[in-house]
Amino acid sequence: MQDDRRVETDWAGLWRELCEVSRQREAAEDGQDAWTGRSRRHHARTTRRWAKPDSTRQTIAAMLAAAPGATLLDIGAGTGAWAAYFAPFVARITAVEPSPAMLDVLQETLADQDIRNVDVLQAAWPDADVEEHDFSFCSHAMYGHPDLPAFVRRMEQVTRRTCFLVLRAPSTEGVMAEAALHLWGHPYDSPNFQIAYNVLLRMGIRPNVLFEDAGLWQPWTSDTLPDALAEVKRRLALNTTEHDAFLTDLLRRRLREEDGRFVWPPGVRSALVYWQVERD
Repeated sequence: MQDDRRVETDWAGLWRELCEVSRQREAAEDGQDAWTGRSRRHHARTTRRWAKPDSTRQTIAAMLAAAPGATLLDIGAGTGAWAAYFAPFVARITAVEPSPAMLDVLQETLADQDIRNVDVLQAAWPDADVEEHDFSFCSHAMYGHPDLPAFVRRMEQVTRRTCFLVLRAPSTEGVMAEAALHLWGHPYDSPNFQIAYNVLLRMGIRPNVLFEDAGLWQPWTSDTLPDALAEVKRRLALNTTEHDAFLTDLLRRRLREEDGRFVWPPGVRSALVYWQVERD
């Protein structure tokens, strides 16, 4: 007799496992503050990408503007790009960021634009001690936190109106997805939107989702196939040669050579996930 019972995916557990991969990768890069030496490059990439309008910024800004006098909590504020963008639409922002390297650029960003309604707090989420805000927001800063339900519940505790998350939404047919499928039996190479969305559903949250306009994320490039292989292994925290043959063949099949470089197929965009907080 065939057993047709289905095994439910432990989405929160999968998130934890992939956060551990990220932790191993950062440990291998040997930096107490992973953003040391990278924060300014990160800010420059964000500035270039934001030269084009996108639906995520427009949607959130419209919701903030419709709530005069509102306050916003920016979790994992990074170099301050989001706080600076949202500042004209709210009365006050609290920007929470643990990285000293990021905080240096954040302070410069606010000073350069003469923004005075942002309070900066050096702290890690969900341990930061903050008061309630009307809105809470986190963009790509949740990937280092293995307990996503706790991360989200803490957001809800300090939010009166709406929680916003911005997450990577990789293609399940991308190069990294195919590599992850070979290694782990599923197409998820990192914590991302697909996993987080299912975690939220298991928590009883039914969020709205808006995918970022296509074309805002430039495809990756590598100088050589060995460079591309090294990048895959870095991202997957692989320190052996066991899978090199498969990964090299994968890259040879999927990357195209253009002007002496290897161009990866488009593999990622962002998803805006948001929901109204329900209080008992």
